[in-house]
Amino acid sequence: MTTSLPETPIADAGPEGRKPTLVLGGGPAGLTAGYLLAKRELPVVVVEADDQVGGLAKTVERDGYRFDLGGHRFFTKAKEVERLWFEVLDDEFLLRPRMSRIYWNGKFLDYPLRGPDVIKKLGPVELTRVFASYLAATTRKKGNEKSLEEWVSNRFGRRLFELFFKSYTEKVWGVSTSELRAEWAAQRIKGLSFASAAKAAFFGNEGNKVKSLIQEFHYPRYGPGQMWEAMTNEIRSLGGEVLLSTPAERIEVEDGRVREIVAGGQSYDPGHVISSLPLRTTVEITRPAAPPEVLDAARGLRYRDFLTVALVLNGEDLFPDNWIYIHEPKVRVGRIQNYRSWSPWMVPDPSKACVGLEYFCFAGDDLWTMDDDDLVELAARELEELGLSPRSKVERGYVVRVPKAYPMYDVDYAERVETIRGWLAGIGNLQQVGRNGLHRYNNSDHSMLTAIRAVENAVLGTTHDIWAVNAESVYHEEDVKDEHPYVEAPETPAMKQPVASES
Repeated sequence: MTTSLPETPIADAGPEGRKPTLVLGGGPAGLTAGYLLAKRELPVVVVEADDQVGGLAKTVERDGYRFDLGGHRFFTKAKEVERLWFEVLDDEFLLRPRMSRIYWNGKFLDYPLRGPDVIKKLGPVELTRVFASYLAATTRKKGNEKSLEEWVSNRFGRRLFELFFKSYTEKVWGVSTSELRAEWAAQRIKGLSFASAAKAAFFGNEGNKVKSLIQEFHYPRYGPGQMWEAMTNEIRSLGGEVLLSTPAERIEVEDGRVREIVAGGQSYDPGHVISSLPLRTTVEITRPAAPPEVLDAARGLRYRDFLTVALVLNGEDLFPDNWIYIHEPKVRVGRIQNYRSWSPWMVPDPSKACVGLEYFCFAGDDLWTMDDDDLVELAARELEELGLSPRSKVERGYVVRVPKAYPMYDVDYAERVETIRGWLAGIGNLQQVGRNGLHRYNNSDHSMLTAIRAVENAVLGTTHDIWAVNAESVYHEEDVKDEHPYVEAPETPAMKQPVASES
């Protein structure tokens, strides 16, 4: 099945083509669509429910401290996306070294893996068990891989899965790895195998050929939100509109086309609609109402939410990593970011450290509804329990909740999405883009790529299948040499500081 496509390209649409394109959602996908349309001098209105652009990739600022919600490395194999990044930010793009480690069994393991470090931290007995498990997996018949657990175990061995995938993955998703579909692993880990990881561990990841093991990335000076704020300014300067605090409230469909959009109490007559709204929301606000089976499919889609507790501490940075993955079941935190390692400009006071503890949850559960002060106390206590910093060093904290951060690949998601796709195919001038718009765990670059293809469909009349983006090999092609200029961030003493708790 192909995605729903515009019946008539804007270039050939006559007066219809001069109607504004309504872009629903001001995240990476929506803003990319708005920017490309505005560059073509076509009327476009971007509506965003929040009071800030960027969606899941925005940068939150509190008292001069900037927080990246989820950690957004700007690395892509899609050169047209990379060109857009540099076109918008130019010399505000920094080239940053990647450093991330796994906190496991009270120890830090380098990631990407390094052979000597793995041998030292795991020890000969555990290494023997891991290798034996891997050999067993290579000789075992694969069968029908339905779950993430089966997919990973077949490629890395059961022992490695239990050590480094199971506890962290279940902390992230809140369900057993046997309940998560194999598609998530295939999409997010493709290109990385036991053999490629081992090769990279001992011989390096030359040329960043395995995407999961990239060693450097670009990053906006003031966090990812700087990209989307700059893009918003460009859209407005080119004559387009970006309206904040303007939620999409109703999509009116007549004769297979969107005839009216109501957003923020205002009615719009769109020529085309590009939506990054969650699939569930798109279905629920469409009138006449979708058929019962489509509504049921939409209501059955699940999302994982998360919240960040940003702590300001007295003294130097706790670790030099961009982030560390916490594979300790005794604490609830899943990942900890060091914001200064993303960019020194994220932390305004050189005498302070600022870290973000990420908690994965469901909206309405005990973490989500916990009082902010209690969350700050929980984060400070867990930081101490992990041996990273005593509670006494925590000066203050901030809490930011992020709803619908991750579309879930549960047992029924594929069938539900297919049902919704079939219904959307009957709406000729509506295209869904972005992570939640397609219910696919895309990074920002692929969210942008879906928007690029949607604009080409609307403007040029091409027939790109938006649903196929990030289901193709482009994401995993070998990288080519980066020819763009960049600004090297100043190095601070804190960046060279060893981790005190590492043995």
